[in-house]
Amino acid sequence: MFRCKAWLLAWALGPASAFAAAAQPVVVLTSYPEEMMSRFEEAFEQANPDYRLQILWRQGFDALPFLRQQDQGGVDVYWAPSPGNFARLAEDGGWQPLGVDLAGLPAKIGDTALRDDEARYQATELAGYGFASNPRLLEELGVEAPKDWTDLLDARLRGRIALPDPARVGFAPVLLDIVLQAYGWERGWALWSEIAGQSRLVSRGGTLVSDEVASGRAAVGLSIDFFVASAVSNGQPVDFVYPVHGGLNPAHIAITREAKQVEGARAFVRFVLSDAGQKLLADPDIRKLPVRPGVYAELPAGYHNPFATAYRYQEASRERLALVTSLFVQWLGQPHERLTALWARVHAGEALGRDLQAVRGYLGVPPLSAGQAASADLLKLFGARQDGGMERPPVSDQDELGRREIAWQFHAVTRQAEAARLLDEMGL
Repeated sequence: MFRCKAWLLAWALGPASAFAAAAQPVVVLTSYPEEMMSRFEEAFEQANPDYRLQILWRQGFDALPFLRQQDQGGVDVYWAPSPGNFARLAEDGGWQPLGVDLAGLPAKIGDTALRDDEARYQATELAGYGFASNPRLLEELGVEAPKDWTDLLDARLRGRIALPDPARVGFAPVLLDIVLQAYGWERGWALWSEIAGQSRLVSRGGTLVSDEVASGRAAVGLSIDFFVASAVSNGQPVDFVYPVHGGLNPAHIAITREAKQVEGARAFVRFVLSDAGQKLLADPDIRKLPVRPGVYAELPAGYHNPFATAYRYQEASRERLALVTSLFVQWLGQPHERLTALWARVHAGEALGRDLQAVRGYLGVPPLSAGQAASADLLKLFGARQDGGMERPPVSDQDELGRREIAWQFHAVTRQAEAARLLDEMGL
């Protein structure tokens, strides 16, 4: 409606204005906030006056069915931090070749691919996972800002860590897998059991984790850099640390198979990947990590450069993320209240010098071995759960899936009961 009124006004004002308003529309589907997209819209249209952006907003779980419509919803460009959607639509034949020059853009960072083999979609920026912290509260607790995942085990942080629920927060499954890859399956899950026992589960991610930390309800929150950067730019008392064992989540851009404005779509892709577009990503109000390494030399001192860091995290398969999410939920999430109480007793006992390795074994050993978790059949079973979320699988698999998850819940109940029994016998 607004654009229609603007066109009529331009027509009334004269030929020059009417000509500018007649610029060709380029339809961009995204999940990025309006504040960010308005900056790109203004900069792109200034550099490319023959085109005007029309922006549609859909979250990742809504974007996939929207783009699977016969006409792909009239979308020319999809731009979002939803790697699973890009991979799925590539499998569906939903993209056409980008057809733009990718010189100066690496194909990988560490073990994480930044584009598919056929250059149908390309990463535009990176999000770094890490720790938001409240410096004042950490000082009151006598705890240094955490530098890596094991620092979250400090008993003084009990109840002061905001942990996004991986069943409800889109970026959280990758958090789980970063630790599992860095420390190995067994040690990684032992860490997650103890970290979860120190934490409060947060059912919404993004700004809510930052709000928990800024308000003092949490001393540390597990989050993504740009959410915290937004809080910092708004004056909230929050710091952010990239852990030693970190991970990255790429956002991608692609041109749809049914794009009506292919040249305009390519113009927008070129702009986002250009030096100008990449520098705009580093604006204090956006603060993302560009994928063009050459622009970092022109960014402010101290701006995190992922290309100067030895990232070893390998992007996990969708099936793996769905599996680890469900395992966390059944084993650590549903019995979370009991888990936190048991870990509090363990830490109190160890502070008295008691040897509680046996109890730790009951609480920290997952119901699934690394070998079992690598089973192709099991991964396929969980593969219907989109991007590590809790989407229902096909009906034919629901019974088997339910049996697996009930078994993991039973593992949690019995192991926690044994841990409680041992603690009772020790008088702890």
